[in-house]
Amino acid sequence: MAARPYWKGQIRLALVSIPVEIYSATRSGATIAFNQIHEPSGQRIKYEKVVPGIGPVDVDEIVKGFEYAKGEYVLLDDDEIEGVKLESKKTLELTQFVDSHDIDAIYFEKPYYVVPADDLAEEAFIVLREALRRTRKIGLGQLAMRGREYVVSIKACGRGMVMETLRYADEVNKATSYFREIGDTDPDEELLDLATTLIDKKTGKFDAREFHDRYADALKELIERKKKGKTLNIESDDKGSDSRGSNVVDLMAALKNSLGSSGGGSSKAAAKKTSKAAAKPAAKKAAAKPATKPAARKRA
Repeated sequence: MAARPYWKGQIRLALVSIPVEIYSATRSGATIAFNQIHEPSGQRIKYEKVVPGIGPVDVDEIVKGFEYAKGEYVLLDDDEIEGVKLESKKTLELTQFVDSHDIDAIYFEKPYYVVPADDLAEEAFIVLREALRRTRKIGLGQLAMRGREYVVSIKACGRGMVMETLRYADEVNKATSYFREIGDTDPDEELLDLATTLIDKKTGKFDAREFHDRYADALKELIERKKKGKTLNIESDDKGSDSRGSNVVDLMAALKNSLGSSGGGSSKAAAKKTSKAAAKPAAKKAAAKPATKPAARKRA
C-alpha cells in the first residue's frame, strides 16, 4: 500500500460515517521525457520567472492571482484558499445510487482505491461494500481534493471499494456535433455478417498484461542506438495512398482476407457466400449484353 493516502476523510451514508483513506489506483506509464537543449553548446535550456520591466523574481514573492479584467487581478495566498469552507473536503456523502450502466463510460475519469482508515471502521466499511455488491449499484457523491470538487462514484471491488472521479456535463463535448455528417443508412447485410464473424473470432477475455507501450519501447531502442553512435536510416511510412476511394468490393475483399488469415470453416463459408454475391452484378451485366451474330458462310 502507498505510504501516503491521496485523501483522508469519511464516507457518510445517512447517519452512518465510515473513516476511510483513498489511494491512487493507477500510475504513469513508462513515458520518455525530453529536455530542450541548445544544440551548439549541448546545454539544457532553463526558464526563469520574470516580471516585465523588473526581471527575475524570487519564488517567495509569487502569489496566486485571478484576472477579473485585462491586467487586473485579485490576489490570494495559500492560507486564504485553504480556508474556503466546504464539507466535501473531509466528507464524501453518498446522495444517490444508480446502476453502473446508467453512466456513460465517457464520464469516468480516474480510479482510486478506498480502504477503511482503521479497525473500528472495518465493520461499517464491509457492510457498505456488500450492500453495493448485492444491489449491483454504485454510490454517487461529491468530494473536494487538490483544489477542486469532483463528482465521484463508489463501487465494490474485491475486499475493498473503488472510487472514480467523474467529469461534469460541461466537460464532455456533445457527440452530435462530431457525428452529424455520418450517414444514417443501414449497412450491407453481407458486409455486416463478415464483420461480426471477424469480431466473434477475435473475441476473448481482457488481460491488461498482454498490452504494453510499444512506442516507448521503440524510443528507448532509438536512444540506445544513438548513445552507441549508430547511424539511423529514417524511412517514411507514407506511401501517398488514399483509401477514401475504396468501394464495396474492396471492403468485401479486405474482410474476406481478414477472415481467411484467421482460419476456420465458418469464415470460409461466409467469404464464399460474399464472393458469390459480389459476382452477381457482373453476371447480370454479362447476361444483358446482346449475343454477337455468327459470321455468314461464303458461297462456293
